[in-house]
Amino acid sequence: MALSTIFLAILFFYSLGSQRLERTVVTAPIFFTVAGAAISFLLPEMDDGKGSLGLFLRLAEVGLVLLLFTEASRTDLALLKNIQNLPARLLSAGMLLTILLGAVAALVIFRQLTLSEAGILAAILAPTDAGLGQVIVNSERVPIKIREALSVEAGLNDGLSVPFLLFFIGLAGDEKTARSAGLSRFIMEQLGLGVVIGVAIGIAGGFLLRFARDRNWMSRFFEELAVVTLPLLSILASETVGASMFIAAFVAGLVLQVNLKGIEKHGLEFSEEWGQLLNLSVFFLFGVFLARQWGNLSVSFFLYAVLSLTVVRMLPVAIALIGTRLHRSTVFFMGWFGPRGLASIVLGLVYLEQDSHHPGESIIHFAVMATVLLSIFAHGISAQPGIKLYAAKIDSLGLDAPERRLPGEER
Repeated sequence: MALSTIFLAILFFYSLGSQRLERTVVTAPIFFTVAGAAISFLLPEMDDGKGSLGLFLRLAEVGLVLLLFTEASRTDLALLKNIQNLPARLLSAGMLLTILLGAVAALVIFRQLTLSEAGILAAILAPTDAGLGQVIVNSERVPIKIREALSVEAGLNDGLSVPFLLFFIGLAGDEKTARSAGLSRFIMEQLGLGVVIGVAIGIAGGFLLRFARDRNWMSRFFEELAVVTLPLLSILASETVGASMFIAAFVAGLVLQVNLKGIEKHGLEFSEEWGQLLNLSVFFLFGVFLARQWGNLSVSFFLYAVLSLTVVRMLPVAIALIGTRLHRSTVFFMGWFGPRGLASIVLGLVYLEQDSHHPGESIIHFAVMATVLLSIFAHGISAQPGIKLYAAKIDSLGLDAPERRLPGEER
């Protein structure tokens, strides 16, 4: 209760100066992570009880689901159809290579890890963070083709990482069970059922909202609430059948637009605001936990973090984009702005909740913390300068640059 009170007080005072802070390199995730760490250092005896890990996980899950839903609801479906080649490349070859390189880097730096434990670490850190990447995907200075590709990648790669994570956890615990179950079963349950649930909720929710709105049955307040219930229903339905709530929420947001073109702006804003509140609380709690574990973060963990955010991310993106004729500045931009944040926190907590007690559990835990911490600062501080430099480079390439043209416009 004490931490909740302190967080709300900090949120209130942050809100008072938020517009001024937005003009600086101090992003909201940076501010609340530092605030959480400072509170933990100043009040080391403060503890919210034994259930803090479970509460942390639930807050992170709900916050990420709301964020993915709102981002998907704002995705231009016509544009997405035209640029599907880019997200597909990032989510297939790009992601598989990221997991492979992440595992190899883990085995090189942390000799104590087994192959399956290295796979767990790589799967946790494979997804990019839609929250930390919002500055990029919301910037009109970045070509819309690139923004949408990064947004879709961030929306789907956390759900795609889940079956790999569960498979490696099973492999680390019981090789026979994991091999007999197979990765394909995890993929079918997590992804396949997630897509089915997302499509069902998106189509049914969109149809009913449009039906009621056309007949003027809903008040504005309850229209906003109705939109927010859809991603929450995605969570509950996914948990019931063992599907990925993240895939379900993102797909529901995409499909919602089919029957509800021009989704009520205020409904999405309401959902986004609650998602942002939960996300900031997660970064605050991350700062609290980080301060308590700071003494355990050795140089090797930060070395892995550097590799994870650079070579492990950027090389697979460069390979995946071969043949697209995108300028090298675009390839570098898309590779660098693959931040690790909320999604990795969620997957890390999912792993800890398994109570697997693998020998390398503490290494995985600290490596994830170091990588997320470095990403919060490195990507937060570099976002605005990076956009400025990249936009200037794209402007110098002219209107014929592939970044500016959709596939149907190629000559």
